[in-house]
Amino acid sequence: MYDAIKKLTPEQALEVVMRLSDEGGAIREAVAAEARNVLSEIDLDEIADDVFFVLDTIDVQDCWDRAGGSRDGYTSPEEAAVELIEEELQPFFDQAERYHELGMTEEEAMYCSGVILGIYRYERESKSEFLEWAVDIPVECAGALLTEWRKRGQDSISAAAMDEFIRDRCPKWARYLLRTGGRS
Repeated sequence: MYDAIKKLTPEQALEVVMRLSDEGGAIREAVAAEARNVLSEIDLDEIADDVFFVLDTIDVQDCWDRAGGSRDGYTSPEEAAVELIEEELQPFFDQAERYHELGMTEEEAMYCSGVILGIYRYERESKSEFLEWAVDIPVECAGALLTEWRKRGQDSISAAAMDEFIRDRCPKWARYLLRTGGRS
């Protein structure tokens, strides 16, 4: 029977979890506790690698295809680059928001740190031709995430830890992010 669990598609596995959760009582509590355990398993460098990968795989041709005239007007290559980067980063920004909604503030801070580090690494390490069209976009996206994180009401200890993280792991951006990242 255990083999059947391994053969489930992601959608089927979700259905099983939802059915178990709907049972209520101890089963629901066990499912919820395990979900929180899974969400707590945050690897900062793995998140940074995931962010770097999705950004680094943006093809410059996609930017050019999106740029130009259309029935809605004209889209510059720079505007197309912003759209492409924001689309790739949106799932990461959404996950940070989910941590906040669950009240998992430490995990939210760690996750945001990983995303910011991944964006930083992309700007500093990528050899992608697309990056030539994305000048200043990565740091602005990191700043937007940091601003949203700060708006969600971080305590002074968490905010100081984030500032230190940025100084240590994203030194070329520290001045900009610490000046603009949620400090209006």
